[in-house]
Amino acid sequence: MAWVYLITAGLFEIGWPLGLKMAQMVEGKQVTGITIAVISMAISGYCLFMAQKDIPMGTAYAVWTGIGAAGTFVLGIILYNDPIGTLRIGSVLLIIAGVIGLKLAH
Repeated sequence: MAWVYLITAGLFEIGWPLGLKMAQMVEGKQVTGITIAVISMAISGYCLFMAQKDIPMGTAYAVWTGIGAAGTFVLGIILYNDPIGTLRIGSVLLIIAGVIGLKLAH
């Protein structure tokens, strides 16, 4: 169950940068975007707290931020036309490989 909490935490970690970007980009959506960000932070933090009961802190934190970073990277490209390039993609693939390695090592 701890890994379910951790993956959920990582997915909600994606929500707060998206909420903040929405607040910046969409006129009239500042309150909605900030609300999404704050709720995502709270859920993400709670799920990380629950995951760390059974998963070592360093592993949990690295996986949590890795999911958040990779997910935000992908959605930034899809939703906001963030730049894409070979080095950027390779770097995110290294993050994903690290997350998989930490899961396998646990």
